Amino acid sequence: MLSMKGKYGLKALYHLAGLPEGVVVQSVEIAETHGMSKKFLDAILAELRNSGFVFARKGRGGGYCLTRKPEEIMLGHALRVLDGPLAPISCASRTAYRRCNDCENEAVCPVRLTMLEVREAIASVLDNKSLADLRLMVADEASGFSQILDVS
Repeated sequence: MLSMKGKYGLKALYHLAGLPEGVVVQSVEIAETHGMSKKFLDAILAELRNSGFVFARKGRGGGYCLTRKPEEIMLGHALRVLDGPLAPISCASRTAYRRCNDCENEAVCPVRLTMLEVREAIASVLDNKSLADLRLMVADEASGFSQILDVS
């Protein structure tokens, strides 16, 4: 399940992806825009900064911006940094594999085999969707919604 940390992190990255290149924004603006706790967001942004996703400019006129183009930042990579492995159980994880204590033969374990499929489906979506894709999805949905409302 996506944690609140992961959700807020994606919203913050989405917000930063909408900024013109070279423009920075303070965390308070992101927090207020998306209804987040500023203190919690600051901790998330620090983690994203330490992982190389965002740049922080300190002092007057400071704020945050992306370190790379939105097309180059995949959601799966960001979520792994914030929430850890994408797999629902550790024996299905590629990055944090740990064998289950109660499993006699994981090669034929129906739970593990199912969770491997789940992990692959999740990774297939998140590892192939960039912040730019996310912005386009939202724009397309908003455009479709406004067309529905247009009852000329």
